[in-house]
Formats: sequence, structure tokens, C-alpha cells
Amino acid sequence: MGCFSCFDSRVDEKSNPQKVRADRPEVHPSSAPSNISRLPSGVDRLKSRNNVSLRRESSGPKDGPYSQIAAHTFTFRELAAATNNFSPDCFLGEGGFGHVYRGRLQGSGQAIAVKQLDRNGLQGNREFLVEVLMLSLLHHPNLVNLIGYCADGDQRLLVYEFMPLGSLEDHLHDLPPDRECLDWNTRMKIAAGAARGLEFLHDKANPPVIYRDFKSSNILLGEGFQPKLSDFGLAKLGPTGDKSHVSTRVMGTYGYCAPEYAMTGQLTVKSDVYSFGVVFLELITGRKAIDSTAPQGQQNLVTWARPLFNDRRKFASLADPRLEGQYPMRGLYQALAVASMCIQEQAAARPLIGDVVTALSYLANHAYDPSAAAATGHSNRHNSAEKNGRISKNEEGGGSGRSRWDLDGSDKGDSPRETPKILNRDLDRERAVAEAKMWVEKRRQSAQGSFDGNNNG
Repeated sequence: MGCFSCFDSRVDEKSNPQKVRADRPEVHPSSAPSNISRLPSGVDRLKSRNNVSLRRESSGPKDGPYSQIAAHTFTFRELAAATNNFSPDCFLGEGGFGHVYRGRLQGSGQAIAVKQLDRNGLQGNREFLVEVLMLSLLHHPNLVNLIGYCADGDQRLLVYEFMPLGSLEDHLHDLPPDRECLDWNTRMKIAAGAARGLEFLHDKANPPVIYRDFKSSNILLGEGFQPKLSDFGLAKLGPTGDKSHVSTRVMGTYGYCAPEYAMTGQLTVKSDVYSFGVVFLELITGRKAIDSTAPQGQQNLVTWARPLFNDRRKFASLADPRLEGQYPMRGLYQALAVASMCIQEQAAARPLIGDVVTALSYLANHAYDPSAAAATGHSNRHNSAEKNGRISKNEEGGGSGRSRWDLDGSDKGDSPRETPKILNRDLDRERAVAEAKMWVEKRRQSAQGSFDGNNNG
């Protein structure tokens, strides 16, 4: 992939466009080394925006673009020793950046993952620097932890915490015969955690960060299937002030890119929401975003799924068959509603990631119990809960235990265009209930205080 402008100041662009053009040239991997010395101004701009004090934690080069990065600096010799000289036995995989190795730091014994930049690969020094900067400044339980980096000579390596369960892609697609597929509860937990990572980037980081490469292979899994977003080389600072989007070269992965971004290069946080919807569909269906081996008409996941959203009788066919019916029917409907909202063609029709987090947190916190579903006769194994094209409320499976969607509503509810209205209505209802409970609790405490005061008097 080509390189791109990183950490550009929207204020500078408005007041001094010539300065900005000089600060952020379009650099290709082959020419990046000669221009990378111009990048510290981007570090300073990001530092001032985030009000974060950047400091060195170990010895290393005193100048250049890495001189103020708050991450440990490793020598190439240290990382070679940690990975047994980058032994094939330590090889974990590869991507656009290069090869990834498992290692263990000498002295501390800490398990690490080391990404080594392929100098002939698709990503270059600029992506490397963006990733180091982003992960040095942004810390969240659902973002992978950057331990340090190496910039010895022409070597470029990133050192992360080791994620023992690999990527989400490893657990969804092309599973070996001896590996069980993810159950429904784990899938919802992973989706909710990944959404919280995006929410942090969009709503908590200042300025907002657009991830730009949200896909199943970039979601790493720790103990207990705790998801963490990785690979920030394509991340981009979002629009600020009165700007509605960032214009940039189209980059990312085919099948996950939002249509408006692919066509115009106009990037917003809603572009990430679309990519999240594709990954969420992967979790629900077990299918790849793009599968060239699938029959004609089923190779693109979104293109295949969209028509099925129009007919409730086909909802069950969207569930991963490897689940063997072990999922709550109502939970499936709610998950499909969220997915259909996220992959709306018009960016304005997609929800903000904060609303997605609210919905998925509900799904993740209401675990499906297969044994309870079997005991009550609500298993989806032998019936698809289809009755005259409608879903009966007593066929909801072992889901949330209370109705959040009007599943027996009018025909217009079958349309994915109506789905956002249904979800938003339920989110508003849940917020109203929570506010009412808080109000009642405050009234109760106030009354209790008055009662105690009278008794003391």
C-alpha cells in the first residue's frame, strides 16, 4: 500500500496551506527514508492536541522522528536474541507490514510479538512511524499494547504484548478439524470489546482517530478471548472544527472499505462503522468478507446478506451453521439489526459507534444458556422458529429474557431500512428506564434522609 499524510494539522492547513504541503508530502516506501526527518512536526502537533507529555524511557538516538516517543527502544541484537535469531519456529504470520515472530525478552522473560518491516513490502517508514506514535499515545484495554520498537539503521521492528489466541480470523475461517468454532456468547463478547476499542478512538481520543483498517485479522485475542485492535499503520486523525471528513488516498482492505470512502476518498468515523459491520457479519455468519471460492452471488458477504435482511423467514439462514442452532433467536435478530445498520450504504444512516457499543454490551451481558434453552424447548436445532413468515415471541431461544424488539410487528419492520428506527427506539427505551430507576432511587434516598432527620429530632 502506498504511504499517506500523517498527523496533519487542520488549523495549519487552513491558515498556511503551503506549510502543510511541505510538512506532509505523499511519500512512497522507496523514498520515505530521505523524507522521514520532516515528520517530528507531526509529533509535536499530536502532542499539543492530546496534551500528552512524550518522553523517552530508554537510551537511543537523540534526534530524528523518534526522539520524543514514549516507548522503549530495543536494539536489533536484543530482538534477534528474543526470537532466536528470527527462527522459523517462532514465526507467527505475515501481513502488509512484514513478518511477525513470537519471542521472549531476555532478563524479564516477558512474552512478546515482534513485527519486522519487510523493506520490499507494501508498507513503509511512514506507516511504521504512525503506528509507533498512535500506540505510544493511545492506551485502552481493547487496543494492543506497544512495548517498544527498533529503528537501528534500516531495520524497523515493532514489539507488542503477545496475544496467545492469535487473531479473530484464525478462529472464524478455515478452522482445522480439531478446533471448535466460537460459540455465540464468545462472538458477542468479541464484538462488544472490539466496538469499545473503536469507541475509544472515535469518541475519547482528541482529535478523533479513524482506524481505517478494521478487519478480522487485525483483531487479536488474549486470554478469555479479550479482543484488542492492532495494526495502526493506516490510522488517520479525523476531521476537526467544522470539517465533515478527511480527504485521503483510498487504502484498506477490499471487502471492508465503506463505499463512499472507496469511491471518493472522503474518510469519516462512519467509514470505520461500516468496516465494523462487515466484521460483525463475519462473526454472525462465519463467512469471509470476500470469498472467491464461494458460489457466484455469495462471494461478497455484504452483497449476499443484504437481500436476506428483507425476509424474516431467512434470518436463520444467516447464522453460522457451525453453531448448530446454539444461539438465542431474539439475540440473532438483534445482532442482525446492528449489522444491518452499520453496513447502510449512506454513511449518515449508520449509527455512531457509541450506540453500537450500547447495543452490543446488552447482547454480550445477556449470555445464551444452551441447557436452559433445551430444557424449555426453545432450541433452534430442530426448528427455525418460522411461523407464517413471522417469529413468535415464545420461540425466542435462550436470549435476553425480556423483549427489546417488536419481533411480531408490522411488515415494514422486515425492511433493513426500518431496522435503525427499531434499534434506536429500544435504546431510547432502555435509557429512559435507567433514568427512571435513578430518579426513583434518589427519591427513595431523599425520603429516607428526611425520615431519619425527623426521628433524630
